[in-house]
Amino acid sequence: MKVEICASSVQSAVYAQEGGAHRIELCCNLKEGGLTPSAGTIQLVRKWLAIEVFVLIRPRNGDFCYSDMEFETMLKEVFFCKENGVDGVVFGVLKKDNTIDRQRNALLIEAARPMQVTFHRAFDCLPDPSEGLEQLVQMGVDRVLTSGQAASAIEGQEMIRALTRQANQRIGILPGGGLHQKNVEDFINFTKVEEVHLSAKQAISSGENSLFAAHYYETSVEEVRAVVNLIV
Repeated sequence: MKVEICASSVQSAVYAQEGGAHRIELCCNLKEGGLTPSAGTIQLVRKWLAIEVFVLIRPRNGDFCYSDMEFETMLKEVFFCKENGVDGVVFGVLKKDNTIDRQRNALLIEAARPMQVTFHRAFDCLPDPSEGLEQLVQMGVDRVLTSGQAASAIEGQEMIRALTRQANQRIGILPGGGLHQKNVEDFINFTKVEEVHLSAKQAISSGENSLFAAHYYETSVEEVRAVVNLIV
């Protein structure tokens, strides 16, 4: 079993490693579902972490249908990650009908190699996830991050189990969304997945005199360690 932690800062990435995570997905702006982190964040995380570092390539929130300029930005960010020793990138581009944009994803995959490639939760928008999975296998994607087209992986566990069977070791199924130490064991036993994705975050107070948000989130070393100890 492998545990991937979604980390939105250098500090959170370090905490994920301290907790025993095998890999992080580095992003920023979790409230928007995660966006591409800054260049400085990527470089510092690569400096401080010995575990695998994957970087989310997502230029904005909202849908996964991108303009030419947005797509060019994604390509530039993939090349930047490769030049800075990142182990993998996480992206997904769809057409207006929510099917996989094979041409654009193929260009990103080509740009990314030899880094690993995860197709992210854009997968959960596909009208036919079974067909989509076969397309991603054919394209050489390494794994798919999915909640089983539900609000959480727990709610989508039937589909995740079906996708895991369909994948049959040809592509990884990485479930994410709502997993934590109280539900992850039963979830794994039911779905038979071999890796899990979670944020393991905790709220940190910004202080009584903050003019802005009352709190922010960081990875919890204790939550990561608890999950790792349970399933690894």
